[in-house]
Amino acid sequence: MELHALIKLTTIGCLSGFMTATAIASPPPVLTDDPNEQTHEFSLGEQFVLPVPHEAMMEHDAAVEGMVVSDGPSANVTKNLALSGHGVRLQADATTDVWALGNYAYTGTFNNPCGGEENAGIFIWDVRNRNNVSQAGFIPSPEGSRTNDVKVASLNSGDILVHSNESCGGGPGGFEVYNVNDPANPEHLAHVQVDEIANITPLFWDPGTLEDNGVHNLWLFSQGSNDYVAAQSEGVFDGFQVFDITDPANPSLVSGWGAEEIFDPGVGDLVLADDPTGGRTLASINWMFGGFGASQNRFLHDFTITADGLTAYLAHWDAGLIRLDISDVASPQLTSVAIDPTSEDGEVNSHSVWPNADGSIVVEGEEDFSPFESQFSIDSGPNAGIFASAEGAITTPIANQPDGAMSGPTTYVGLACTSDSVPVGTGIALIQRGVCAFTTKGNNVIGAGYSGMVVFNDAARGDALVTMGGVDITIPGVFVGHSTGLSIMDVASAGDLVVGDSGADVTAAVVPNGWSGIRIWDYSDPANPVLASTFNTVCSANPVDDSCDPRGTYSSHNVQVEDNKAYISWYTDGLLVVDVSDPYNPVETARYHRSGADFEAENGGIQDIWGIYKVEDEPWIYASERNGGLVVLKEYGSGSAKKAKQ
Repeated sequence: MELHALIKLTTIGCLSGFMTATAIASPPPVLTDDPNEQTHEFSLGEQFVLPVPHEAMMEHDAAVEGMVVSDGPSANVTKNLALSGHGVRLQADATTDVWALGNYAYTGTFNNPCGGEENAGIFIWDVRNRNNVSQAGFIPSPEGSRTNDVKVASLNSGDILVHSNESCGGGPGGFEVYNVNDPANPEHLAHVQVDEIANITPLFWDPGTLEDNGVHNLWLFSQGSNDYVAAQSEGVFDGFQVFDITDPANPSLVSGWGAEEIFDPGVGDLVLADDPTGGRTLASINWMFGGFGASQNRFLHDFTITADGLTAYLAHWDAGLIRLDISDVASPQLTSVAIDPTSEDGEVNSHSVWPNADGSIVVEGEEDFSPFESQFSIDSGPNAGIFASAEGAITTPIANQPDGAMSGPTTYVGLACTSDSVPVGTGIALIQRGVCAFTTKGNNVIGAGYSGMVVFNDAARGDALVTMGGVDITIPGVFVGHSTGLSIMDVASAGDLVVGDSGADVTAAVVPNGWSGIRIWDYSDPANPVLASTFNTVCSANPVDDSCDPRGTYSSHNVQVEDNKAYISWYTDGLLVVDVSDPYNPVETARYHRSGADFEAENGGIQDIWGIYKVEDEPWIYASERNGGLVVLKEYGSGSAKKAKQ
């Protein structure tokens, strides 16, 4: 599972888990474990550490127009994607991204081992003989940091490698620059610190808290005689930052751009005198932490820059797929935003992106790690139906209940803040939000004999949803909106509620909603992209299909496009090749997928393909295997094998 580094912000309270999904369109849930049950709102209060939400999704609509579900190449296709070699690194969940240049490939390292520990860093693989891969060198990660991404390219100043830094043990962010003219003996040229560019620190953060941001992804490119590296900054504004590395030993910041400019153009350029109360800045920050469904954030994740260095495609999570004109690298300009929250699983989660050669087709990968969702229903009475909900972070998982559901009659028990205020009963306690912590409420209804709980929001906060945080309790539970609580009791207002009254029967169930696949966009008009189709595997569309390993992850991950074919790393589904020459009718042409005990022993665990690098105009594909190291594949068919350099 890919996780972002932590972002330091200020707010009321702190967080304890990821957001859960709603079953129907509704305000997205927010996180809270504050004893006073505050929603997640920004303020000038205490500092805490906020993770970028990276998991959870809404209902998957398998009937969406243009959706293609593939179970692999058709029977008349010969074996066209074969294993050639293996750079062995048998260490579970250790290997991250892969990139290559010439006769060498490079793979990174995730959290464990963390920088400073043995084998934490960039592995350099000699792939001159692709049937017999060997390790040629090693670049250690900085102490306390991980190297999620690695890029290498031939630039004006030589063969340059950059790798990202994200803290996994108190280490630095930013990125490192190396010369790899001699890959076996890389030369360190510079460490680059990546900071917040916008002047928002005085109002919202202590000095220094928005310095030394983690970096998750990078890209090397040139414009004429100038060389650049683009970096994804894990700050708040200006997530896309460009540095001049024409002199690679002395990088300098050139520009920054962020999705906050979609919400409020110019907000990133404000100084304190322009926004003395911080109103515009604060509104933009809140927007960046909003989004669609349950996984709500609009931060940059990854990007691809065209070969001419003039156009950038940004996978900007819930802000969508963004196209920038960077012909003036000092002043990026927005061309378009491609976004359709009704596609796929009801969230956007723009994670990876790659255009075809002329930019007429762009493939966007979504990523999600939550293939199931909580679904809440009122089963009896005049208000029967499906309602929005969020499963509690502190409650016993509903999936672990008999039949994967919490169901039964309800009893209204008020605020449930003291044990003597809760009437003795059975079934499900309906609790009003407020005054005391969710853990306190839960333990009081457990003591009174209830086997489950539904907490509904107060009138002031309406139908906003939260995941209930705090200390774990031993019954299942969900949170619903204020109007849903009233509907359970069939009353017009909270003033009509009476402690001890019986309500409707309800059910909270866990249902499959799919992992995530890819969106294929028609960019015939770059200013007005059109969603042509979506593509999923059987297991990404249906996590309970008999063919799916229950241990597996079936989300798409990274993508690369060449000759109108998309090469996609797809975790446990392996590596897929999809023909997108007709973006409205994608067709899978090849797949590398392996399983079984013998393979797991050889690989160091279940198949888990993370990264992808397709060698241009050659049949060779490099894939990073989370558990097994570097995988070298050869593509056959469509003339590709004829281009091989033996």
